[in-house]
Amino acid sequence: METPRSRQIVIAGAGIAGLTAAIAFARKGFSVQLYEQAPELEEAGAGLQLSPNATRLLDGLGVLEFLRPAAVRPERIDLRGARRGKAIASITLGAAAESRWGAPYLVAHRADLQSALMARAAREHDIKLVTGARVADAALHARGATVSIERRGRIDEVSCLLLVGADGVRSSVRGLGRGARTDQPSGHVAWRSTIRREGRTGTALADAISDDAVTVFLHRRFHLVVYPIRSGTALNLVAITRGGAELARAGATDPAPLAAAMRGCRGPLKTLVQDAAPWTVWPVSVVDERISWSDGQGVVLIGDAAHAMTPFAAQGAAMAIEDAVTLADLVAARPGDMAGALSLYDATRRPRIQQVAARGRFNHFAWHARFPLSLGRDMVMKLRASRLAADLDWLYGHDARTAATPAAAKAK
Repeated sequence: METPRSRQIVIAGAGIAGLTAAIAFARKGFSVQLYEQAPELEEAGAGLQLSPNATRLLDGLGVLEFLRPAAVRPERIDLRGARRGKAIASITLGAAAESRWGAPYLVAHRADLQSALMARAAREHDIKLVTGARVADAALHARGATVSIERRGRIDEVSCLLLVGADGVRSSVRGLGRGARTDQPSGHVAWRSTIRREGRTGTALADAISDDAVTVFLHRRFHLVVYPIRSGTALNLVAITRGGAELARAGATDPAPLAAAMRGCRGPLKTLVQDAAPWTVWPVSVVDERISWSDGQGVVLIGDAAHAMTPFAAQGAAMAIEDAVTLADLVAARPGDMAGALSLYDATRRPRIQQVAARGRFNHFAWHARFPLSLGRDMVMKLRASRLAADLDWLYGHDARTAATPAAAKAK
């Protein structure tokens, strides 16, 4: 029997945002059609950090049990100067973080999270995933949307209550709206590499860092984040430097700009650019904060499609997960009032996103501080060492599931 339009959700994009939304909506009793433009879901990307505000939601959706075997629970975030590797400050994680914020802080490969989401989605009979399919157009009307799906040279139409654009920073769904703005270059690029923990380079690097920590090396020209993934068998490396999209090209990338940024570093960082090759480089794009996330009735954006931001707060995946759960909760809590649900989604999520983006801008300023500001930064961090975890309570202690409660709605 055909699913009534009033219970059908169409989602564009089967990444972290789309898969999380599919699970969240299916658990609320909706039928979900999930369309992915890629012909098949492949292992892609690199490591990501999942703070407690994300893992508590993944746990509530039943995803964490699939992710834990491949994830690592770090004991600390260590901040170090990049030139000499000198310790600046640490934020305690591990069991203390789980006790403080009610959920673990995990690091994992992006593909392992996607596999965990896929495994959980496979248990929901109301989720149908179609690959090699693109949302080409949508006709919006008072009762939802009629979506045109392009697949294998033909166009099919699907009626739904809501079209969810979870198709990333270059979202095609975002382009369906009037006055929608495209993504913009941030002026930064991300250099990524993964090395074996027991290899020569991994061993040398591990001698300079703790293998049970997320280590952030700070420098005015770059910052480098290192942490274990794949059950601790590999180390994920990501360096952020200034640069534009012209640096990126398919396959291996000439790391000369990264080497120039890291010039003057000592220890294992002195030869890391060469030792950890090949590197891939990705331009960091952002989405204009002023764009509308919804038409107010039948289409809405989540994750990077709505608010792609720089990685300085390490919250991209977490914000996508929060979006997905909040949206599903609000839509389910307001049957027959899609306009109200989408309005509350915007009112709930936009201030949160703005606050996280502001934290990212602060981190960029602090982490890339020039001398002598860097001396002041280091002194302040050392003096506030015991307060660094408390400073993150608003971020890591947040529970997006409360957004759909009557009290939260009344507050808005």
